[in-house]
Amino acid sequence: LVLELSQVVIPTYGTVPDQQNLHTPEWADFDNKPDSLFFSDGQRRIDFVLVYEDESKKMTHKRSDRKKQKRKRQVYESNLINNGLQLEATRSVLDEKLIFVKVHAPWEVLCTYAEVMHIKLPLQPDDLKTRDSAFSWFSSLFRVDENIIKPEQEFFTAPFEQEHLSNFYIQDKDTFFNPATRSRIVHFILSRVEYATKNNVKKFGINKLLDSGIYKAAFPLHDSSFSHPSSDPDCPSERYLLYKEWAHPKNIFKLQPLDFIRKYYGEKIGIYFAWLGFYTNMLFVAAVVGIGCFLYGCLTKDDCTWSQEVCDPSIGGNIIMCPQCDKVCTYWNLTITCESSKKLCIFDSFGTLVFAVFMGIWVTLFLEFWKRRQAELEYEWDTVEYLEQEEQIRPEYEAQCTHVVMNEITQQEEHVPYTACGKCIRMTFCTSAVFFWIVLIIASVVGVIVYRLSVFLVFSATLPQHVNGTQAIRKYLTPQTATSITASIISFLVIMILNIVYEKVAIMITDFELPRTQTEYENSLTTKMFLFQFVNYYSSCFYIAFFKGKFVGYPGKPVYWLGKYRNEECDPGGCLLELTTQLAIIVGGKAIWNNIQEVLLPWVKNLIGRYCAAARSEKIVPRWEHDYHLQPIGKLGLFYEYLEMVIQFGFVTLFVASFPLAPLLALINNMLEIRLDAWKMTTQFRRMVPQKAQDIGAWQPIMQGIAILAVVTNAMIIAFTSDMIPRLVYYWSFSVPPYGNHSTYTMKGYINNTLSVFNISDFKNESKPFPPWLGKQTTCRQVYRDFRYPPGHQHQYEHNIYYWHVLAAKLAFIIVMEHVIYFVKFIISYAIPDVSQKTKSKVKREKYLTQKLLHENDLKVVKKTMGKIADKIFKGVDGPFRPKAE
Repeated sequence: LVLELSQVVIPTYGTVPDQQNLHTPEWADFDNKPDSLFFSDGQRRIDFVLVYEDESKKMTHKRSDRKKQKRKRQVYESNLINNGLQLEATRSVLDEKLIFVKVHAPWEVLCTYAEVMHIKLPLQPDDLKTRDSAFSWFSSLFRVDENIIKPEQEFFTAPFEQEHLSNFYIQDKDTFFNPATRSRIVHFILSRVEYATKNNVKKFGINKLLDSGIYKAAFPLHDSSFSHPSSDPDCPSERYLLYKEWAHPKNIFKLQPLDFIRKYYGEKIGIYFAWLGFYTNMLFVAAVVGIGCFLYGCLTKDDCTWSQEVCDPSIGGNIIMCPQCDKVCTYWNLTITCESSKKLCIFDSFGTLVFAVFMGIWVTLFLEFWKRRQAELEYEWDTVEYLEQEEQIRPEYEAQCTHVVMNEITQQEEHVPYTACGKCIRMTFCTSAVFFWIVLIIASVVGVIVYRLSVFLVFSATLPQHVNGTQAIRKYLTPQTATSITASIISFLVIMILNIVYEKVAIMITDFELPRTQTEYENSLTTKMFLFQFVNYYSSCFYIAFFKGKFVGYPGKPVYWLGKYRNEECDPGGCLLELTTQLAIIVGGKAIWNNIQEVLLPWVKNLIGRYCAAARSEKIVPRWEHDYHLQPIGKLGLFYEYLEMVIQFGFVTLFVASFPLAPLLALINNMLEIRLDAWKMTTQFRRMVPQKAQDIGAWQPIMQGIAILAVVTNAMIIAFTSDMIPRLVYYWSFSVPPYGNHSTYTMKGYINNTLSVFNISDFKNESKPFPPWLGKQTTCRQVYRDFRYPPGHQHQYEHNIYYWHVLAAKLAFIIVMEHVIYFVKFIISYAIPDVSQKTKSKVKREKYLTQKLLHENDLKVVKKTMGKIADKIFKGVDGPFRPKAE
C-alpha cells in the first residue's frame, strides 16, 4: 500500500509558499531533567530527534545558501506536522548554535502507519506449552538472571488493522507500540516526507537532508545512560541492563539475552548477534577437534622419519641442494631446513587429513542447524512473512519512478524508475565495474608476486650463504622465509588500502543500480563486496597453496614468469608451512586492524568530544544531547560486522587443512568480538533505527558456497600442497621391491628417493651460480619433492614413474575425498529439516487463531445482515401483491 500524504512542497528552489501556510514546531526550554524521554509536558514520548545548526549563526555558507537551507527545513518540518507528527524544538545547552527538534507520533498516526507497514502486533498470549530440553538445566547456568532481565511474554500476532482494533491485545495505549516500533514508524514517515521540487522532480526524505547538511543528525534516543539506571522510576533503563548483563566483559561466558536485544535494537541487530553466538558455539566443537589434531602432530613429530633424515648430518648433511635462483644464489645444505621440517611434521600429519574431513562435515552441520535456529527466530520475532507483507519500497527508488509500464499481473499501470532497456544498461555497467575492480585486485596480486620474485634475489645475495649453514640467522631466516614474511605484510597493506577505496566504489555502483527494497539493496551490495573481498583476501593464499612451486621446471631448464622472473619455488620444507604463515599474518593483522577501526577510533572520538564538552560547561545535559555526541552507526550498519565474520569463516573452512588451530583462534576472537560489538553498540554509538530482518540475507548462500568450495580446497591442499600423498606412495609402493630395496614397508630412504639428481655441468650460462661450486661433488639435488630421472639416463631430467604414481594417487584422493564428503553432506542436509516440527505447529496455530479472531466477527456481521435481507424477502413474498404506482 502507498499512503498519499498531503504535503506542502516547494515548487522550485527559488520560491516557497507563504510563511503563514507553514507549521512550525513548538519551542520549549530544557527542564533540567537529564533522563527525561518526554516533551516538556511530561506526557508525549520522544520517538525521534532531529538536529540542525541555526542558519542565522552559520558562518561557513553564503547568506543565500543559508536561506535556501532554512526554507527547505521549514517546509519539511511543516509537512511532518501536516502528517500528524508533533514537534518540539529546544536549543542546545552546550552549543547555542545547535537546535534539537524532538518528534512524537500520536496514537492515531501510529495506528495508521502500523496498518500501512503491515506491522505485526499481539492478538493474545501464546497458549502453546513448551517443553524444556534435557540440557536446559545446564544452559541455565550460563543464562542471564531472569530476576534482572525478565523473559518477554510471547504472543500470537497478526498484521495490524484499525477496523479490528478490538481484537488486539491492548492493555495500555502508551505501551501497545513499544519504543522500537514507534521509532521505526516515525523513521518511515521521515524518509518519505517531501521538502522541495526541482524540475518536476520531488525531493524528499531525511537521508537527503542529512547528506546536504541541512540536518546534522537524526536518531532515536537511548532510554538511559549505560553506566547507571535512569532517575525516572517508570523508565526500564534497558540500555543500562544491556551493558551490565550483556556488553560488560564479565559476561564473556554467558549466553546473550537475544529477546531483550531484539526488543531494544530491533530484529536486524538481534539476528546478527543470534548468528554470531550460534557460530561461536559451533566453533567450540571444531576447536576441540583441531586442538586434538595439533597435539597429535606434536606428539608424533619425534617419530617423523623423513624429518629425522633431513636433520641427520650423515643423510641431510651430505645432500647439497641446487641454487633456487639465477647467478646470485649458491648451493646450500639440506640440513638448513631442519627446523622447518620439524614444524611441518606437526601440521602435515595424518591428523590433518582427519580434521579436513571433519570440517567438511562440521560446516554442513553448522549451516543446517543454523537454518533451524533461524526458523525459530523468524516465528518468535514475527518475521515469517515479513518480506511479502511488511517491506516497503526504498524512498530513493520511489523518487526515480518516472516511467509508466503495464503490470502483467494486475493489468494496471505502475511507475518504475527505468525501462527494460535502461535496466539492461545499468546491469551491464555495474557488472563491468565489478569485473574491472576484481581484475584490479588480481593485478595487485600479480604485483606482489613480482615483488616476491624480485626481492628473493636480494635476500639470497644478502643473507649468509655458507653451505654448512652454521650461522644462526641462516638457520632460522632463509631467503624464502624472509621473502614470505615481507610479502605477506605488503599483501596485507594492499588489501586494507583496496578495501577503503572499493567500499566507496561498491556503494556508488549499487546506488546507480537502484534496487527496489532495502533487502535487495543490501543483498546486491553484499554480493559485490564479498566478490571483491574474496579475491582480495584469499588470492594470495590460493597462489601459495596451488600455484607456487608447481611450475618451476628444473635447474637446467627453469620456467620464467613474464619472460624475466624465474618462477618462485617453495621453501625447502614445503609450501604448507608458508601457507600457514600467510594465514596467521592476514587473520591476525585483520583482527587487530578491525578492532582498532571499530572500537578504538569511536572510543577516542567520544573521549575527545566528552573532554571538549566538559571543558565548555558543567551544566546538566539532556539525554538527546548526550546521544548526539555519540558516534553515528554509519549507512552500512552491520555490513562490516558480517563481512569480517564471513571472511573469517572462509579462512576457518577453506584452508583449515594447513592450520588446525584456526577454529581455536576464531573461537577466542569471536568470544571477544561479541562483547566488543555489544560494548561498542551500547556505549559508543547512537541508537540505531530498529529494522526488521527475516534472516541474515545474502550471507547465507555465500556461506553455503564457501562450504562447497572448502571441500575442494582442503582436498587439493592435502593432495598438492602437503607431502602426505608422496609419503604414502613411497611407503606402500616404492620402499619395497620392485621399486625399493627394503624388505618391509618403511619411510627410511624417503628423502634420498624424492630429491632428483642434477649434474652441475648442465647449468646454462644465464642461470649458472656465481661464484661457481668449489667442492668435489659434481651433482646437486633438484627442487624439493621433484621426481625425475638422473643424468645419464636415456630420459634424463624427465619425470620418472614415481611422479606418475604420485599424480595418479593425488587425483584419486581428491575424487574419493570429495565424493565421500559431498555424499555425507547430502545425507545430513536431507536428514535435518530446515524447520522443526515444534516451530511448524506454532506457525499453524498462529495462522488458525488469526483467521478465527480477525474474520469471525466479520462473518457474524455478514450472517446477521444476510438474515435481515432474507427476512425482508420472505415478508415481501407472503404479503399481498401491490401494483406499482404510476
